[in-house]
Amino acid sequence: MSFKLTPKQKKVLEFIYTFLESSGFPPSISDFKEELGVSSNQSVINFLDTLERKEYIKREDGQARGIRILPLGYKEIGRDPLIKMAGVSAGGSYLDSFANAFTFFPISEKVLKNEKINESKDRVFVIQISGDSMINAGIDDGDSLLIKESKEYKSGDIVIARTDAGTTVKRFVADGGKRYLQPENPAYEKMIIIPGEVQFQGKVILNLSKINK
Repeated sequence: MSFKLTPKQKKVLEFIYTFLESSGFPPSISDFKEELGVSSNQSVINFLDTLERKEYIKREDGQARGIRILPLGYKEIGRDPLIKMAGVSAGGSYLDSFANAFTFFPISEKVLKNEKINESKDRVFVIQISGDSMINAGIDDGDSLLIKESKEYKSGDIVIARTDAGTTVKRFVADGGKRYLQPENPAYEKMIIIPGEVQFQGKVILNLSKINK
C-alpha cells in the first residue's frame, strides 16, 4: 500500500534521484542535512524511514549509502528508473573493467516493462562495449547493453564472462560436454571454458544503443 507524500518528503525523494544521477551514489546524511537545512541526523533518518515504509525507497542492509528508489518512487516524481552503469566490458579479448565507482543510466519505464523486468526485484545493470567481436550479433563498439543477473544460463545466451584477466561479452555455447564462449566475428576464435576459471556475471537482454528511447 502506498501513501501520499508531503512536499518535504517528495523533496527528499527528488534529491535522492538527482544525487544518484549526478554522483553515481546516494547522498550521505550530511548531504541530506545540507539540502534540507536541518541539523539533526535523526530528522534525516525519520524522512528515510517514512519513505521506506511507504515503499518509495529501499535501504540495503549493511551498505553505506545503500538507498534504491523503488518503482513507486520513480512514478511519484515522474522520472525514468536509474540503472547502474557498471563500466566497460570487452567485445574482443578480455578487458579488465568494472570499476568500483558507478554512474547511473536512466532507462524508460516502457523499456523495462517490455523486457519484463521487475525493477524492485531483478538485479540489472548497464555496461558499455569495447571491441568488435560481437558485430554479427548486432553489438558494436561503444554500444550500451542492459544486463540481467541470472542463476541459470542456456546455450545461445549472450553473457558477460569474467576471469582473472577481466571481462568479455560472448555467446555461451554448450555442445555436448564442451562449453565455450563464441564470438560473433570470424576474425576471433572461440574461448574454451575451463571449469572454475570462468564466472558468468549476467546475460544480455537488450542493446540500448539500438532502440528508440
